[in-house]
Amino acid sequence: MTTDVWKQYDGHAVTHSMGHYLMAVRDLLKARGYARVTDVASFLEVSRSSASTFLHSLRKKGFLDEDENHFLRLSPRGEEIALQIVRNQLILESFFRNILGVEEEQALVDACKMEHLLSPETSYRLLALIQILQTDPELRAKAIEGVARQACPQTDDCPICADSPSCLMERTVESLKKNPL
Repeated sequence: MTTDVWKQYDGHAVTHSMGHYLMAVRDLLKARGYARVTDVASFLEVSRSSASTFLHSLRKKGFLDEDENHFLRLSPRGEEIALQIVRNQLILESFFRNILGVEEEQALVDACKMEHLLSPETSYRLLALIQILQTDPELRAKAIEGVARQACPQTDDCPICADSPSCLMERTVESLKKNPL
């Protein structure tokens, strides 16, 4: 990985926590029609002071607005970001569960970890892949079979395993859980 790429991660406009705060405001607005600092704190199970501090920083960044009665609303940019995160979450969950066969709880955890980092382009292309695999039963079966068999077609010159002492596909999921890469 080049230095430029990992520095992009640190410079990402929306952190994991920011994404959850924006989604909390969005969810509260959809469910109740309003959102206040105390509602967000309760929704996210954090202290009111933590929520207040975090929401203040989101307002300063232009992702949130607050009216004179202390009701919060997402700015157009905040709404756009929250919606993209929600889309990413749903796309990733679907891919993990329906294509890779990952258990639901693990799919939710993994999607939550990645949802705010996925670019709109990658999200769009992943959705297209999911749709192709879900509408072509034969292709989907081949994809799932390949994952289930854990067979690597490039045993000798695999670009993924080149720097590893052994083929990563030969390791079982259980051994990877015990000894992650």
